[in-house]
Amino acid sequence: MHETQTVTNPLLNEKYLVSGGYKVYPKSYTKNDKTSFVMFKKDAEKYLFVKGSGPLFDELEGETLSEDTKIAPANHANRLVLNRYFDYTNPRAFGNKITTMGVGDRLGLASPGHIDIMRQYQVKPILAQQSIRELSLMERSIYDVLDAASYAVIQEGYTGGFGADGDHLKLEEDIKLALDAGMSMLTLDCSDYIRNEVPEMSVEEQEAEYNKLPEELRKHYEKAYLDKTFEAAGMSITFDREELIYNVLLYSDALNYMVHIYNEYIKKADREIDFEVSIDETATVTKPESHFFVAQELINEGVKVNSLAPRFIGEFQKGVDYMGNLEEFEIDLAKHANIAKYFDYKLSIHSGSDKFSAFPIVAKHTDGLFHLKTAGTNWLEAVRVLANHNPKLFREMHKYAFDHFPEAQAYYHITPDLDSIKALDEVSDEELPEYMNDRNARQVWHVTYGVLLTAVDEEGNRLFKPDFFANMDEFEEEYRESLVGHIGKHLETLQIPKV
Repeated sequence: MHETQTVTNPLLNEKYLVSGGYKVYPKSYTKNDKTSFVMFKKDAEKYLFVKGSGPLFDELEGETLSEDTKIAPANHANRLVLNRYFDYTNPRAFGNKITTMGVGDRLGLASPGHIDIMRQYQVKPILAQQSIRELSLMERSIYDVLDAASYAVIQEGYTGGFGADGDHLKLEEDIKLALDAGMSMLTLDCSDYIRNEVPEMSVEEQEAEYNKLPEELRKHYEKAYLDKTFEAAGMSITFDREELIYNVLLYSDALNYMVHIYNEYIKKADREIDFEVSIDETATVTKPESHFFVAQELINEGVKVNSLAPRFIGEFQKGVDYMGNLEEFEIDLAKHANIAKYFDYKLSIHSGSDKFSAFPIVAKHTDGLFHLKTAGTNWLEAVRVLANHNPKLFREMHKYAFDHFPEAQAYYHITPDLDSIKALDEVSDEELPEYMNDRNARQVWHVTYGVLLTAVDEEGNRLFKPDFFANMDEFEEEYRESLVGHIGKHLETLQIPKV
């Protein structure tokens, strides 16, 4: 059995740690049988100072200092060892009765700050949350993401449980990879199977297209829905012929894919997996009738959904507040929240970072039970720390980001007004951190993280990455506090109760 102590830490006085002057993380002190360890940082890399004997001591790889002392790197192999001995270092599923918040850590540095603040609230963190797109842009693997999350849990002495989300996965090979790696949540992005041309068709064109479908399939849908009214949490949802044809054409291919993925991967998994269906990554706003249709079909096929993400009215763009009419949004979200309650799963809000004006509406109509995804806002807080301490590097990265914005914008739907952004030569060094509050500048920075951190010079050397991470290492605690404040604002505005 294990125990985690955060006050009494006998390893803090070890000669190796004291004489080396290393930064030690006191909350990480952990004991298992005859072995104990504490995490420390040496030359910007993290290690475990391990003391004792027994199986855990023997299995951790590293440099042996004496018969009972070892320095174990915080690497992938040792993470797998720790996973076997300390279950709380493994990601877990939370089901549909616990509020969860995805706080994807693009840099591998943000989870300690996320844990610091989120452990104070009645919410569970999904610490590892990366899409294949983000992994590719950052030249990271899914194993890197899981390693960073597990070691953050150890560093913070956090035993409350965390999740890991294979975010916006589309391809079966990526889904298999994510689940084999140990992800506890899967967000299935069905956008490739949603026919976005359907809303642009005339009623006559939709009818003609519908008649091309197999007769057996049409009979199935017509028997289940045609001219029927469903009462869902105080709402009446009716499918006349036009409404039914619209939804069948728009979503039938996507539904087939959802059912296939669930039966082939989720149902056959050797552990609980939180299964989220995403129909939000499209240009088509999800009508309440469409949400109901998709959910009812999944229920009919025996698919257990933990959360579903519709495409709301207005704009949920990256790193900035909600764009649209809040009164209309509240009416729309209330309907979707009622449908989610009716089918007993959580409503999921994607691109949810910094949507402060919308958060009280989300809290009100979901009764505080939802899943919300954030990610890039944590990168933006890192950039703010950089602006505060290394204005020269900030300015160089800013220019490069704007010069290469078009290639980064291809990956994200954002619409910043570039002309409204104040020229950087008109901004003093002291004003740079505040400059990150400009919504248009934030959006440019938000999507160019991959371009910036993989940029190379003519000799193939990284232009910014080494210096950027050196600054993050030096100002580690400031970054933590920045995240505590920023994510804390999210939690407070979402009206999540404290523990």
